[in-house]
Amino acid sequence: MALDGTARSLGTAGRGPARYALLPLRLFLGITFVYAGVDKLTDPAFLAATGPGSLGELMHSVRGSAAAPWLVDLALKDPVGFGYAIAAGEIAVGLGTLLGLFARLAAAGGALISLSLWLTVSWSATPYYYGNDLVYLMAWLPLILAGAPVLSADAIRARRGPRGRARRRLRLRTRR
Repeated sequence: MALDGTARSLGTAGRGPARYALLPLRLFLGITFVYAGVDKLTDPAFLAATGPGSLGELMHSVRGSAAAPWLVDLALKDPVGFGYAIAAGEIAVGLGTLLGLFARLAAAGGALISLSLWLTVSWSATPYYYGNDLVYLMAWLPLILAGAPVLSADAIRARRGPRGRARRRLRLRTRR
């Protein structure tokens, strides 16, 4: 029996609490990323090229220990612009995740941000599991695989689209 068929026979696909299993993860990651982006945009120290608490200072401090120093060099070319890009990316990813709008794409963006931060800022954390960006990277993976199948704009779009109409017609025919 296929995995999809097994899930249906156990009552976990489409019905019951299992269908909401990824919702707490979506809420946590969405809220966290929106908050992180807004926090960066409202922190004048972060959005400075130099000085205490600035992205520029942070990048200079991790340059020697980063797994991807070329990413640090890229950020150091324009720390202020890079800070705005990170903040905007986090807000877009967070809102997409919360709304379930292009959820897999939003999750891939979140994973990319987390991967970039892990390879630069938190790479030198010892032991490795103290670096929170690796945990965020792993948390995005289920959302990349599953998307946002419930309580989402993607679910609404799927029901209203051509495939959704065809599925509804098929269900109506099989009921008769």
